[in-house]
Amino acid sequence: MTVRALGKVLVVVPTYNERESLPLIVAGIRQFEPDVYILVADDNSPDGTGEVAEALKANDPAIHVLHRTVKAGLGAAYLDAFGWAKTNGYDVVVEMDADGSHRPADLSKILDALSDSDVVLGSRWVKQGKVVNWAKSREVLSRGGNLYTRMWLGIPVKDATGGFRAYRMSALDQMNIDQVESQGYCFQVDMAWRAVKADLRVTEVPITFIERELGESKMDGSIVKEALWRVTQWGIEKRLSDLQKVLQRR
Repeated sequence: MTVRALGKVLVVVPTYNERESLPLIVAGIRQFEPDVYILVADDNSPDGTGEVAEALKANDPAIHVLHRTVKAGLGAAYLDAFGWAKTNGYDVVVEMDADGSHRPADLSKILDALSDSDVVLGSRWVKQGKVVNWAKSREVLSRGGNLYTRMWLGIPVKDATGGFRAYRMSALDQMNIDQVESQGYCFQVDMAWRAVKADLRVTEVPITFIERELGESKMDGSIVKEALWRVTQWGIEKRLSDLQKVLQRR
C-alpha cells in the first residue's frame, strides 16, 4: 500500500482505556485514508482495549497491535512504536490520539504537507487552527506553554505540544530519539525541538482539536511540571552553548 509518493505510512494510535473510542477513530482513519497502515500501541489497558484492538485487526490485515506490558507513558509508547515501524520498513510515521480529539479528516492535510517536508505538526495555534469544547483554562495553559517554549528554545513553532503530527522515517533517524527521556506533552516538545536542531523541514498545518467526549483525560499536574522543568533546562543549555560559541569566536 502507498499514500501519494510517501511510501508506507503507519498511523500510530497509543491507547490506555480507550475501548469505546478506538473503533471510532479506526473507522475515521479508514474513511479518509483507506491505504494507510495502523498500529495500536496499547499500554496493557485494564478495560480491554487490547482485546478490542485485536478484534479490529482480525477484520483488517493493515491493522497491527503492539501490546506493551505496563503503562509507561506516552513517550515510551511512541518510541516503541517508532522502533517497530523502522524494523518493519515504514517510510512515514503519524502520531494520532485515540480519544477523538484528533479529527481523521485532518490526517489527509498532514500527509499532503509531508510531500515537501520532513516533519509536519498539526497546529491549533496557527491561522485557521482551532479548538472545540475546551475550557478557557486549558486554552490559556496550552497557549502559555507554547509561548514559554518559544521564548526559551527560540523555535519557530506555534504548537510544539500538539500530538497530531507526522515524521518521515529519514527524519526520525536524524533526531537521536534513542536519547529521549521525556513523557507527556513534553515528549512532543522534545521531538519538535530535536527536529529544529537537526535542521529538518518542519511545517505546521492548521487542525481542529476537539475535546474528548469518551473516557478520561490523561493530563495531570506532573505532566505540566515535567514540561516546565525540561523546557527551562533545555533553554539554559542552549544559552550556555550559544555563549560558548560566541566566546570561541573572539
